[in-house]
Amino acid sequence: MAKKSLSTYERGVISRYYKNLDEIMLSKISGLVTELYLAKNTEKERQLWSRVHKAMKRLKIKPAIIDHIMESKDVEILAKNLQDWFSEKR
Repeated sequence: MAKKSLSTYERGVISRYYKNLDEIMLSKISGLVTELYLAKNTEKERQLWSRVHKAMKRLKIKPAIIDHIMESKDVEILAKNLQDWFSEKR
């Protein structure tokens, strides 16, 4: 399969995605916080925490903070840190 070059529009979409990746990841974590509050199934919670972990890594959160959040798996701690991260990005 031959490589197809991207159009100007496609390059712009990709560029804007990576430019706004931090905000996208913060919004993703925000949605995951909501899902974690509502989760009743431990398997579902495990999957959600895994997604939170990946999103925090993509945001390049300090490893010590990631470890603390993942060890406690406390939604309140995650939500508080999320507020801090949102205020840092604004």
